Amino acid sequence: MSLDDALTAVLAQAVRLDAPEMVDTFEADGRVLWADAVSPLQVPPLDNSAMDGYAVRCADVAQAGVVLPVSQRIPAGHVGEPLQPSTAARIFTGAPVPQGADAIVMQEDADVQPDGSVRINAVPAPSQWVRRAGEDIANGSRVLHAGTRLTPAALGLAASIGMAQLQVARRPRVALFSTGDELVMPGAVAPQDMPPGSIYNSNRFFLRALLQRLGCEVNDCGIVPDNRDATMRVMREAARGNDLIVSTAGVSVGEEDHVKPAVEALGELGLWKISMKPGKPFAFGTIFSEDADGSGQRKRTHFMGLPGNPVSSFVTFLMLVRPFVLRLQGMENVTPRSVPMKAAFDITKADARREFLRVRYAEQGNVELFKNQSSGVLTSAAWGDGVVDNPAMTTIQRGDWVRFISFAELLQ
Repeated sequence: MSLDDALTAVLAQAVRLDAPEMVDTFEADGRVLWADAVSPLQVPPLDNSAMDGYAVRCADVAQAGVVLPVSQRIPAGHVGEPLQPSTAARIFTGAPVPQGADAIVMQEDADVQPDGSVRINAVPAPSQWVRRAGEDIANGSRVLHAGTRLTPAALGLAASIGMAQLQVARRPRVALFSTGDELVMPGAVAPQDMPPGSIYNSNRFFLRALLQRLGCEVNDCGIVPDNRDATMRVMREAARGNDLIVSTAGVSVGEEDHVKPAVEALGELGLWKISMKPGKPFAFGTIFSEDADGSGQRKRTHFMGLPGNPVSSFVTFLMLVRPFVLRLQGMENVTPRSVPMKAAFDITKADARREFLRVRYAEQGNVELFKNQSSGVLTSAAWGDGVVDNPAMTTIQRGDWVRFISFAELLQ
């Protein structure tokens, strides 16, 4: 199955979670907005000064060197009196422009005279350094759309229209576990005491961090041994109170791969070979459980099974799990953006699968390739700034334009 077809199938099952919640705007960074934010006012509310300087009538300053008496002083937060002809008003950034004034002369273009008047050394243009009322936000306009993932700038925008709280999608509840008798948690066994054949569990660390960055509440179910009963037991427990279960390894069809039969026994499973590298084995399905309120109705919990190799698990998460989790929260545009970059490397052998090559920026403004692209070499992901999305059966020559997807885009 192509990655695009797999993603279409996955997103078709991603129904926005119910029960939105109100949160303090201070605490809404990274959350997904549930409803449109509509402004009850205009911003700025009045014409105001963009500079510290002097409010004037352009008709009174027909040439440089005109001296005007200063009739008033207007700091930010105060409204001045109407500006009398042939006078200037001392004004500060953000202060409302007085009625009658039609330009601001910045203080660098003015000299204060001994008697307190001011010499205007530059002829102002109409509306110079004046921020018009409503030029940022019009009353009744939609300033943030439902489905927007809130950024620091978006929070400031919401605050500028008086929103102390925001209605956001609730956090997806995700159960996470790894399978494999060979897995050991860092800290449980010293490196020199590791049994032969054992490895430290790295997937659990980056997957948990990725889910938390996406706004999820993570229920870490630990390491599950290669045992059918143990896998079934964890699956049943994980289905209670979670919206999604994410596992790594055990999704193939080997004798020690127990995730597939466990999910099939408890629900429905699609096991796909995705035409992507790294990646390939990917499981997607549903686990049924009785509703927690005792109504007897079956609750559906999504299941996504990732490959065991670290880079395969990492890339498959970014390309399939990430957009699914964002869509659960109501985001529509969940496809990562690619930008054209020039390759500082060669790929002489075309692969039948779509490749995601780990690369990083080079000093010349192009991207260089990590030398070992094996799915087990997690160093490539930590070293890189992103991936090159290389279509199937495509070679690359140094200097070719390639599609680059930044980790800054994928990991936020």
